[in-house]
Amino acid sequence: QVQLVESGGGLVQAGGSLRLSCAASGRTHSKYAMAWFRQVVGKEREFVSVIRPFGGDTYYADSVKGRFTISRERFKNTVNLQMDSLKPEDTAVYYCTARREQVFGASYDYTSQTSYNYWGQGAQVTLSS
Repeated sequence: QVQLVESGGGLVQAGGSLRLSCAASGRTHSKYAMAWFRQVVGKEREFVSVIRPFGGDTYYADSVKGRFTISRERFKNTVNLQMDSLKPEDTAVYYCTARREQVFGASYDYTSQTSYNYWGQGAQVTLSS
C-alpha cells in the first residue's frame, strides 16, 4: 500500500504561481508512476501530468503544457507540480495519484484515472481574477 498526501494548495491571483507537493509513504521502494489530476465540481476528473519511474519521462495535458512542470524528489519520495502563469480555469481540486510500474515502457493509458491505484485526498487551488 502507498499513502499519498498533497500540500501546497491555496488562493492565488491569475498569472501567479503555486507549487503542489505529494508525499508518498508506505511501499515506496517499488517503482511508481506519479501523476496529477484535477477536478471541478460537476465535471469529470481530468489528467494534468505524469512522471514515470524508468527514465523519468514526463507528459502533460495540452491545457497546461508550457506552464506546469512535474518533478520528482527521489530521496524524499515526493513529487512536485510547479504551476506558473496560472489562469482562472486552473481552479480545481488537484489530486496526486500513483501506479506501480514493474517494467520499463509498460503500456497503459496514463491519462485515464482508472489506470491508477492510489489517490491522495486532494488540494484545492483557487484562482482569483
